[in-house]
Amino acid sequence: MFNYCVMPKVTFVGAGSAVFARQLMTDILAIDGLDEGAFALVDIDATRLDLAKRIAERLVELRGKRWRVEASTDRNDVLKGTDYIINSIEVAGLKNVRFDYDIPMKYGVDQCIGDTIGPGGIFKALRTGPEWLDIVADVQREAPNAVVLNYTNPMSILTLAALRRTDLPVVGLCHSVQGTSRQLAEYLDIPYRELQWECAGINHNAWFTRLEHDDRDLYPKLRERARDPKIYEKDPVRFELMLHLGAFVTESSGHFSEYTPYFRKRPDLVKKYSRSGYLGESGFYANNWPRWRRDNDEQIESMLSGQMQIPLERSFEYGADIIEAIECNRPTVIYGNVQNRGSIDNLPDGCVEVPCQVGRDGVRPQHFGPLPEQLAALNRSHMAVHELVVEALLERSKQKAKYALMLDPLTSAVCSLEEIDSLFEEMWKSEKESLPTFS
Repeated sequence: MFNYCVMPKVTFVGAGSAVFARQLMTDILAIDGLDEGAFALVDIDATRLDLAKRIAERLVELRGKRWRVEASTDRNDVLKGTDYIINSIEVAGLKNVRFDYDIPMKYGVDQCIGDTIGPGGIFKALRTGPEWLDIVADVQREAPNAVVLNYTNPMSILTLAALRRTDLPVVGLCHSVQGTSRQLAEYLDIPYRELQWECAGINHNAWFTRLEHDDRDLYPKLRERARDPKIYEKDPVRFELMLHLGAFVTESSGHFSEYTPYFRKRPDLVKKYSRSGYLGESGFYANNWPRWRRDNDEQIESMLSGQMQIPLERSFEYGADIIEAIECNRPTVIYGNVQNRGSIDNLPDGCVEVPCQVGRDGVRPQHFGPLPEQLAALNRSHMAVHELVVEALLERSKQKAKYALMLDPLTSAVCSLEEIDSLFEEMWKSEKESLPTFS
């Protein structure tokens, strides 16, 4: 039976981060029956905002739908009447990406990505959090019925900070669960639709606690596959973790190697477990992200000029799935980052990633039960860091941010407390201009 869709207003904050904005608008415009609505685009960079507006208008034209597009550098011009806020802001990233990598590296803290946890992730949270909380406050005032979808990292910290500050429905969205489940089907040589699985934990540290095909446990087969060098080399860190701790994790090998004390605390371990690119290359994000940002803008210009084809395929991002489920009454299940109100029994009150039912009545986290204790323990170590950074943001406390770094699993495996103190102070001094609310 066809379900009638209403006409939502979707506001993108940080629309100049067009990697997400373009794809999510493409996904929303692909929803069957959702033929009318409004995109409101916000970015403080007028040049990138104009680029986002032009590609949005072109996408609407190509789809032949009646979506209106508006844009402003001031979010308060467009927030009123918004049904969905999609956040993808980047705060002072270009200015500080070298500090986030280079300074920790001086102390032996070797990061591959460094935007979610560790020194780079904590300082990104300190730069981004105050602006994010101002956005949330404006949404609460101007669009009190809006659903807030956060795509900005550090996912768990920013989502938890918003949940602690507001009573708006806030959900953090990532693609690691969808992406990893598809990778597992590939490793196991099983059609994706036939893979049966359960997954829960925290963002980038969620665990596939069940992997089955026709109700047969697939972990013995996956452990067998992990001993094939051709397969092992595709995901060395995650296979090591699975072989020793019993479950496959959702984040890529390179990024996940930063989350534990096992893989990057000594140069010999980095050499043993890291590979090029996303598989663990030192400084991969810092060395490449500014270029990726430029390349993305150039690609969109090429799409607008007709030199490149504009892709119209719907992705497996959850943003459009949530909008379709609510607006068109087509219930679905997504994996969202939400407050742990009993979803995972042996994790504290914090931000967890769990299955959520979505329908007309919104996003409803489901009860998962307990995680295997060894996996829950790894999650709890990160949730303590998240809690301290959130307290640092809400209280404007430099000291609590420093405590968070002292508890970070990789940093504390490499450095003494005195060294962590020095590392933090050096980063603070270098990034102070981007931390005005802590002055």
